[in-house]
Amino acid sequence: MLFWIFMVLMSLLIPAVMVGCGWLFLHHPPKTINGCYGYRTKWSGKSQETWAFAHAYCGKLWMKLGWFLLPISILGMLPVFGQGEDLIGTWGGILTVIQSVVMVSTIVPVERALRKNFDEYGRKR
Repeated sequence: MLFWIFMVLMSLLIPAVMVGCGWLFLHHPPKTINGCYGYRTKWSGKSQETWAFAHAYCGKLWMKLGWFLLPISILGMLPVFGQGEDLIGTWGGILTVIQSVVMVSTIVPVERALRKNFDEYGRKR
């Protein structure tokens, strides 16, 4: 039972990080383009305008997906309640991989939006 609770809490980490970082990107994005913190890709770093746009877009997307994944993660752990630790750990690992794929795949729509709204020099279309 204790391991199942631990795995439920661990499965909530990625959605919680998405909600937290999404909120941070929306309300307190990095002020200037930097190599340490923020949504850093070739397109987002083309200009200050693309940098701000990418953080706003990614922030909204991460908040929506994070809030969507939170209850899904809890419900996703219910089928293994009361099972053995091996099954609970495997199930939780699979759930975490799926969450990671969702989080990383958000790069695709953000990059598409950047290409749609900005030219190759980072100027608004």
